Amino acid sequence: MTKKIERFLAEQKPATPCLVMDLDVVADNYRRLHAAVPRAGIYYAVKANPAPEILKVLGKLGSSFDTASVAEIDMALATGVSADRLSYGNTIKKKSDIAAAYARGVRLYAFDSEAELGKIAEAAPGSRVFCRILTSGANADWPLSRKFGCDVEMAKKLLLDAAKRNVIPHGVSFHVGSQQRDPGQWDSAVEQAAWLFRECEEAGVTLSMLNIGGGFPTRYRRTVPGMAAYGASIEESLSRHFGNRIPDIIVEPGRQMVGSAGIIQTEVVLISKKSEDDAKSWVYLDIGKFGGLAETMDEAIQYPIVSHRTGAPVPVAIAGPTCDSADIMYEKADYRLPADLEIGDKLEIRAAGAYTTTYASVAFNGFEPLKTYCI
Repeated sequence: MTKKIERFLAEQKPATPCLVMDLDVVADNYRRLHAAVPRAGIYYAVKANPAPEILKVLGKLGSSFDTASVAEIDMALATGVSADRLSYGNTIKKKSDIAAAYARGVRLYAFDSEAELGKIAEAAPGSRVFCRILTSGANADWPLSRKFGCDVEMAKKLLLDAAKRNVIPHGVSFHVGSQQRDPGQWDSAVEQAAWLFRECEEAGVTLSMLNIGGGFPTRYRRTVPGMAAYGASIEESLSRHFGNRIPDIIVEPGRQMVGSAGIIQTEVVLISKKSEDDAKSWVYLDIGKFGGLAETMDEAIQYPIVSHRTGAPVPVAIAGPTCDSADIMYEKADYRLPADLEIGDKLEIRAAGAYTTTYASVAFNGFEPLKTYCI
């Protein structure tokens, strides 16, 4: 909770649920990342939080943008940045969307399959392409291990094939999993990427860019290493596996950039029990999985939840307001709230600036999408 957010909530008393973002924290997070990995070009993952105010702040600081759709491309371009600062990083794109991005000036595209490479070659001729490889996602609270990427042998074949098409084989990318708590997880992927660079060079194709993805964490309920630890580990891996021929490096932060900058204020709608001797109370909020807290699925992302009541902490299950039995955020995790909590109280869901507004449904059960205030 920053002083700015605290003052805004006290003075403006916005309707709940709402997300309040402190833009100064976003700017500070950018500077921290830049200091930790100074050799890297920063491509903010727009999907984490596409609020225009956030994109403008980052654009002015020098950030480029990783986009997942034509709509996100337009959001980034609306800040005034040029198209050469955009990457179309989604490996699953309609051919018509590739053509639309190309018409807007985008010349950097991700792929991980022969069919996707073919679409890019046809719809975005002359563009630079990079191939995404698989990682294990180990030690990440939100793994990304199977939907995206291919193994290194296939990646080699695809990059060599790209050299025969009307595109430029530019590099390799990977993602070690969102909310990655282990700085050492980048090492294996960097090693595989270095092998690909050497193999392609021996076959006559020179690659020049390595995209080490995102994964940098926000602190939720558990302590995570500082950005300096991640930067030092990544730099050591790059030096060990690439020697004195380190390629251009790109990072794609999302959660790290905006997670800690936002707080959701929510209202307690109901407090109840399932039986007379139930040791755990159920606390129902006016926000749930369908209102922006989708990452509580399987209780993966565990947000700090704070009450201003002072009663003794008691065990609770926490659920949302919709008529869907899946709308339960926390039942197994050991969440506790004050015993004197009352219906109508406000709670703060902290570190909630990433992947909340963009996950909110348009009108499931008639509830409006999560409102955002950027201050």
